[in-house]
Amino acid sequence: MAASQPKVLYVTDLAYQARGRRYCDEDIRLSARLREDFEIALCHPLDAAALMDAFDVVVVRNSGPVLHYQAQYDAFREQAAARGARLYNQLSGKGDMAGKQYLLDLSAAGYPVIPTVDRPQDLDRLPVVAEYVVKPRLGADSIGLEFVPRDRIAAVAHGDVLVQPRIHFRYEVSFYFIDRAFQYALYAPRPDQRWLLEPYAPSPADLGFAQRFVDWNDIDHGIQRVDACRTPEGELLLVELEDLNPYLSLDLLDDAARDSFVTNLKASLHGLLAATAH
Repeated sequence: MAASQPKVLYVTDLAYQARGRRYCDEDIRLSARLREDFEIALCHPLDAAALMDAFDVVVVRNSGPVLHYQAQYDAFREQAAARGARLYNQLSGKGDMAGKQYLLDLSAAGYPVIPTVDRPQDLDRLPVVAEYVVKPRLGADSIGLEFVPRDRIAAVAHGDVLVQPRIHFRYEVSFYFIDRAFQYALYAPRPDQRWLLEPYAPSPADLGFAQRFVDWNDIDHGIQRVDACRTPEGELLLVELEDLNPYLSLDLLDDAARDSFVTNLKASLHGLLAATAH
């Protein structure tokens, strides 16, 4: 191991049980590849604040939904900002990192997003459908999500929740980016099997759709996943802009695509270190 290698604190919850995904496998393998260029130590999210001063950069990966430890996560963000720590992803993201407000903002601004409101008096802005999706503003991993019939929606559209029409889509597709550069795409051909993914060859229009959201977001150094659904009419609509700790499904890529991703991730981390050198 070269003494001059930068030190990376790799934040992950290896024990978190995610539906259809094995966080631990992805992070064990990805951190092993990063060890080729960096000194790596893995830690649980609850230990990151106490350890980060000893490292050149903190990489937040599959750390699980932060609502399970919201107070500690908020304290970690505050301490990282106060100490000038290099975080990857940067904490300037406007997507899921900051809650679901972006769905309201983008919807109001006319972006191709599933229509979203957060007040009963705004329900008339949504399409009239048989069923609606109600989700917590700070939700993650479908926690707290429920489907509500039209005759009950006015009664539950209160408090810190968002309301969307339930879209009966053809499939979901995810676009993966490092910094602002597209890396690969995967899709779930079966709507009832979100994490049964296959490689997806995006069209130029698809890439333009995804790039628009990445360019809107305020992250220059980091990994982002743009999740979208294909409507029966063929339109793509944003479902989620995951800019905190997106699962990458690297095990589904072929060797060439996975190697390319790792190479670009290493370059991005070296670029962050160079851009913020003291």
